[in-house]
Amino acid sequence: MKLFSILMCAVFLSLNAAKKPNVVFILVDDLGWADLGCNGSKQYETPYLDKFAAASMRFTDAYAGGSVCSPTRAAIMTGKSPARLKITDWIPGYRPKNTKLLYPKIHNELPYKEVTIAESLKKNGYKTMFIGKWHLGGEKFYPEQQGFDGNIGGHHKGSPPGGYYAPYKNPKMTSGPDGEYLPDRLTNESIKYIEKEKDSEKPFFLYLCYYTVHTPIQASKRHVDHYKKKMADLPKVNPIVERDGKTLGSQSNPAYASMVTAMDENVGRIVSKIKELGILDETIIIFTSDNGGLSTKKSVGPTCNLPLRAGKGWCYEGGIRVPLIIHAPGVTKGGTTSSQPVTSMDFFPTILELAGLKKEPENHVDGKSLVNVLKKDQKIQRDYLVWHYPHYHGSTWRPGAAIRSGKWKMIEFFETGKKELYNLENDLGESKDLAEKFPEIVKDLTDKMAVWRKENSAEMARPNPDYKKKK
Repeated sequence: MKLFSILMCAVFLSLNAAKKPNVVFILVDDLGWADLGCNGSKQYETPYLDKFAAASMRFTDAYAGGSVCSPTRAAIMTGKSPARLKITDWIPGYRPKNTKLLYPKIHNELPYKEVTIAESLKKNGYKTMFIGKWHLGGEKFYPEQQGFDGNIGGHHKGSPPGGYYAPYKNPKMTSGPDGEYLPDRLTNESIKYIEKEKDSEKPFFLYLCYYTVHTPIQASKRHVDHYKKKMADLPKVNPIVERDGKTLGSQSNPAYASMVTAMDENVGRIVSKIKELGILDETIIIFTSDNGGLSTKKSVGPTCNLPLRAGKGWCYEGGIRVPLIIHAPGVTKGGTTSSQPVTSMDFFPTILELAGLKKEPENHVDGKSLVNVLKKDQKIQRDYLVWHYPHYHGSTWRPGAAIRSGKWKMIEFFETGKKELYNLENDLGESKDLAEKFPEIVKDLTDKMAVWRKENSAEMARPNPDYKKKK
């Protein structure tokens, strides 16, 4: 009996001494749901991500925590909703004058009191590295103050200050040789880090946030000529009118297409390096975007999200539905898809569980672990998802919110009080407003949204007493 106890103790110590999985989280900026070949794009070529998706689990109904960048980035970091965090707009936000509503103020940084996924992993023995776009606060709130051991490129701005070609003018990254392309550089830095840490006794968490494909749209010189030829004979498609804005009606911008393919190529380099180093079976890889593609503006944006409606900044599907591919060794099976609605807040508890760590429900209060979805595509115990965006945006979005429960999606516009209802099961493009036909569903979703706002202490836009109606 004593020998058995000694053996069991040895087994227990061995299991606990086993190295936990590495985590590589890749976040692309403004990448639309329809920008990937595996999600249906016929114009943009993404062979590496298509191959990666075929060996992983691809989500068809994944959502960003917000329709613009900073709210989603905060949600990923904390597992909390943007409304709960008081970061409901991009930092510092769009500030138009003489608006009908006064929009709430936001935090201009991720507060120190919030526990980030990096801090949690670091506490549990992980080395942590941030590379790329941060956009969650100024100098005192950079990644190195939020749980990351290192930071290359992460600062307060949301777009690359020097553009996509060196010199970058980035305060957190040395410049490269003239003509170096930013996605290539960020990938090079990531590969250096992976190579350095692969034999470490500690697992690593690499959070790589490409600035691509955020504006300014600056073509990849390797790929743009290919797309100019490919798109030269595309039929002209008129823009789609979306209230005060216009939406690009086709994927027809060669420069944007070249940026997507350059990003795809670089993600392929990272996955290939992980394979080459023999650590694919001990590395979790998550690939996603922070909001939908930029398609709708006063004039058109650079991409098209069809069959989804509108784009970045909007609470229609084009603004919030995003690509998501997850590779989890020993958990996911290649070539699988899930139609479970999932969101940015879910990554924190998912990563903890995949790493064999205890969940922290007091921190990631709005997230649900996706491990059972990854294993067996089981349903998540969650009745609805809400997007709260009580701000004006340059895409011509006006303050409002949206809620999805099952197949039903309701959008509320705060200026007018108008509510629209869509059945996503047979109307993915949100073209048939069913609010008048199903008032009981509108009431149910309205009630659920009211409960959510109270639970999240969501701040609302309010009437502007000094508003002057334009003549």
